Amino acid sequence: MTYQFALSPDVNLRDLSHWFVFNTRLQKLTGEPFHLTAYDDFADLHGAIERDAVDLIFANAADTALLVRERGFLPLASPTGVSDEALIAVSADGGLHALGDLAGTALTVAATDAPDVERICRILLEPVDLVGPAVQVTTKRNPVLVAKGVITGETTAGFFLAAAYRELSQTTRNLLRPIAESHIYVVRHSLLVGPRLAALREGLLAGLAQMLDSETDRALLNDLGAPTGWAPMSAEEADLMIDLMDTLKA
Repeated sequence: MTYQFALSPDVNLRDLSHWFVFNTRLQKLTGEPFHLTAYDDFADLHGAIERDAVDLIFANAADTALLVRERGFLPLASPTGVSDEALIAVSADGGLHALGDLAGTALTVAATDAPDVERICRILLEPVDLVGPAVQVTTKRNPVLVAKGVITGETTAGFFLAAAYRELSQTTRNLLRPIAESHIYVVRHSLLVGPRLAALREGLLAGLAQMLDSETDRALLNDLGAPTGWAPMSAEEADLMIDLMDTLKA
């Protein structure tokens, strides 16, 4: 049986090749067959989840909540010492230079369909009294289109996963201006295993740990955004992050 490995649309936007190398290494380390699908649209990913077409996934915090509490997935691991932060950016050509410059008017925003990013960015806007319907969000398929919406003036601002923003091309980032970024530290992307893969959880953890023994694998881990390897994720740690996401949603 070939297991289906899904990659969230907000991961490694600029160069997915490292994840395909990782998929190959995972197969060699565990002796199990995996097929990697890198989704570029959250609707497509969620459709695959609904069809039970995902066995292993590198998911954001919002999807972790869905998968663990509603689909029977188990937490596996997350990059050691790496957290997900959110960022608000505006056009570099405009007169907006700080969060306070947004106060007093309704705000149009481009964002992907990533609830964790939107929730965090909405909290960042609360100090300037931009709450609820005062923030109108237009959903885009991926961070590149979010950036395009801001640069072309379709929206005033964009909500980004901070790591995804930094993976935009330098040319694109030169046309944008970050004005706020979160520092929460406990929200993160995580590897999760589905019910069909649950019995292989310990073998997967052993394979991930083994990657630190190889110079080539350590270089790959750095390219994946996990420079110091993978930390096993307990059910308690996953519950803490999920509870935080519920709090942010409230």
